[in-house]
Amino acid sequence: MKKIQRILALAGVVLLVAMYGSTLVFAMSGSPDAQDWLMASLYCTIVVPVFLYGYNLIYRYLKNRNQNDTQNQEKKGDHHD
Repeated sequence: MKKIQRILALAGVVLLVAMYGSTLVFAMSGSPDAQDWLMASLYCTIVVPVFLYGYNLIYRYLKNRNQNDTQNQEKKGDHHD
């Protein structure tokens, strides 16, 4: 599991660096669509990390809740013997 987490973390870092790089390129570009691309890039630069953070919080909460439910069921089973 740790190996998968490291790979996903590295992929996230690469994605963020690519978004920051594209934002810089679009900001300095002289094409007519550059402003639209810049706004899209800025939006993704903010929204993607927020969604990833939210996903991480929900995952931790559900994981802890499932572990607590399992432990509570084991304790209940021990008391009825």
